[in-house]
Amino acid sequence: MSTPSRPGAAATGASALAPDPALPPTAVTPEQEASTSRWTWPKIVLWIAIALLGGLAWVMLAIVRGETVNAIWFVFAAVCTYLIGYRFYSKVIERYITRPDDRRATPAEVRSDGKDYVPTDRRVLYGHHFAAIAGAGPLVGPVLAAQMGYLPGTIWIIVGVVLAGAVQDYTVLFFSMRRGGRTIGQMARQELGKIGGTAAIIASLLIMLIIVAILALVVVNALGESPWGVFSVSMTIPIALFMGVYLRYLRPGKVTEVSIIGFVLLMAAIIGGGWVASTEWGYALFHLDKTTIAWGIIIYGFVAAILPVWLLLAPRDYLSTFMKIGVIVMLAAAIVLVRPEITVPAITVFGQNGMGPVFAGPLFPFLFVTIACGALSGFHALIASGTTPKLIEKEKQTRFIGYGGMLMESFVAIMALVAALSIDQGIYFAMNSPVALTGGTAEGAVAFVNSLGLTGTPLTPDILTGTAAAVGEESIVSRTGGAPTLALGLAHIMQQALGGQAMMAFWYHFAIMFEALFILTAVDAGTRVARFMLQDSIGAWVPRFRDVSWRPGVWICTAIMVAGWGYILILGVTDPLGGINTFFPLFGIANQLLAAIALAVVMAIVARRGRSYVKWLWIVALPLAFTAVVTITASLYKIFSPVPAIGYWANNARYRAAQAAGDGSLGRPEVVDAVIRNTAVQGTLSIIFVTLAVVVIATAVVVTVKAIRAGGGEDTEDPAVPSRRFAPAGFLPTAPERELEKQWEPLLAEERAQLARRGH
Repeated sequence: MSTPSRPGAAATGASALAPDPALPPTAVTPEQEASTSRWTWPKIVLWIAIALLGGLAWVMLAIVRGETVNAIWFVFAAVCTYLIGYRFYSKVIERYITRPDDRRATPAEVRSDGKDYVPTDRRVLYGHHFAAIAGAGPLVGPVLAAQMGYLPGTIWIIVGVVLAGAVQDYTVLFFSMRRGGRTIGQMARQELGKIGGTAAIIASLLIMLIIVAILALVVVNALGESPWGVFSVSMTIPIALFMGVYLRYLRPGKVTEVSIIGFVLLMAAIIGGGWVASTEWGYALFHLDKTTIAWGIIIYGFVAAILPVWLLLAPRDYLSTFMKIGVIVMLAAAIVLVRPEITVPAITVFGQNGMGPVFAGPLFPFLFVTIACGALSGFHALIASGTTPKLIEKEKQTRFIGYGGMLMESFVAIMALVAALSIDQGIYFAMNSPVALTGGTAEGAVAFVNSLGLTGTPLTPDILTGTAAAVGEESIVSRTGGAPTLALGLAHIMQQALGGQAMMAFWYHFAIMFEALFILTAVDAGTRVARFMLQDSIGAWVPRFRDVSWRPGVWICTAIMVAGWGYILILGVTDPLGGINTFFPLFGIANQLLAAIALAVVMAIVARRGRSYVKWLWIVALPLAFTAVVTITASLYKIFSPVPAIGYWANNARYRAAQAAGDGSLGRPEVVDAVIRNTAVQGTLSIIFVTLAVVVIATAVVVTVKAIRAGGGEDTEDPAVPSRRFAPAGFLPTAPERELEKQWEPLLAEERAQLARRGH
């Protein structure tokens, strides 16, 4: 039940929570916490060293740069900036905006049902959350944006995540948790009223369709005509199911044990994929075209989204996170060891003229919508207000999971950018230019790439065919989507550090598998969140749909959302201009518009919490203002630009004119029809998205101003309930937390045993 809030009420509402005297303490005391964060001379020296190393790396990247720049500076600039942002900036947010209280029970504890609300170990949940948010975005966006040069993308990925992306993820996760795990659409309806809330819900549902479709499209492009990749990725599904059953029934709580087993099985799947692909039966069975793979992913998305979260989603997330973080850290170490020289300019000619072959549009705003998930992503708000808040054990874990998870994704994006920059520019453009420009052949790609006026050695067909053979593929031409380019860059760097040229094929398919793992996780997690949102929306008219345990409602809503993104996926797979190349700008814009909607909702929530929060409102308002300007500007470009390469409607008019005149220079009649259809869909969606986003942002501004003037607003948080469990806040427990863990271990062991006996 909602009650009017008073200044500071949100922070003090749980101050009177009475602990159960029969239980150990459920939280460390403020005095204990202060003792662990006290400054000492070793700490001061360490942070000064981190700041100096980070500053030196930024100077080398942005100022002292010649014809080449060493890749190690990307690693040092990123890691040092992340450490400073997490240690200091996220602490400011925790202290002045979220103000968590571990004496207060989370929804996972209060509503524990063994299905959607499950108190989950913070390390496993970090893996689940990171895997769900880190899909295709941090892999695709930086790879595509590499055509503009290394410096703009590097600045946006690293600085943007600290000030924008991680802020959104952390605050949305916390405020959703305080509201029983409500989706961003539900929170918008509560905070912004009927008009703003309805616009936010419609926008979220439609944008989700685009996001999940493009995520799936990246997997299709990576696995198309690749029997090795199809086999290895397919095997991850039974492996994840086995891990879910193992962790739930056979050996509850044995996270490390099941991780080792899962890792061994994954390695076997990769190595076995090479052998299976080399056999006649394996090639025939797993050599699939893109349309077949797309339909397989559509079926998978439906099945995975209706299974219990512990059976496939959580173990798969943990497994893939273990792999992805391990691979990215390994790649970073290899970069430091190999120290590859980046020959791509800080800002290329395509960054200056905005007419690159990978995507068209000026650096501002298109760089900031192309690199979406690595710096700021609205999709994360759906996960942070969908599955994750229903699984959190303790409130203070939201900083580690929300802010820390986003920093790790940004590091993935930086590694993807470095990998794309490290390969030959000619090969890069041959891989990322659409079939319409390369013809899909080595000879056509060579003719097109050499016409771009790139510096360096001209590209030859032998270079392309030799590179494809080295990684165990038939062709690498027009393998758009970012994943193959990242895999090639990773293989190029890793073989220099470990294994030599003979290991190129292994490293390439190893990268393809772990990329596909994450993207498929984002597909099923995104579908599950979209189902929650649709169930709640339909529930306004048919209340039974709001019951997430009602199986008919679950199946119907899941089928509707899968049909929606599946339709767009098929459009992308069959798009003559290259699905990623034409659909990804819409994905980026839609994703960032959703981020603006999420930040707008958070801004209204913070303002309504009371006067003591207002002076810290800029932490949310600053990224909101920036992303609103960027995305609205990009939307206007895509809607009104007269340049066919940029504007959807301009391209639509161009192909319509050719169709009316019987001009066959733009392609066969079916190709022209497909482009007309796709550009009309994209242009219409662009108009709908930007209109809905403007409505939500304007409504949020009005609500925020009213709340500031009134000194607060309605408190929409769930009533505080005393917690009856304990868990550390971060990955590594502090000394006081370790002492509490010892007191709680017998109780938690008994709880795990009871869950196993009940079959939850």
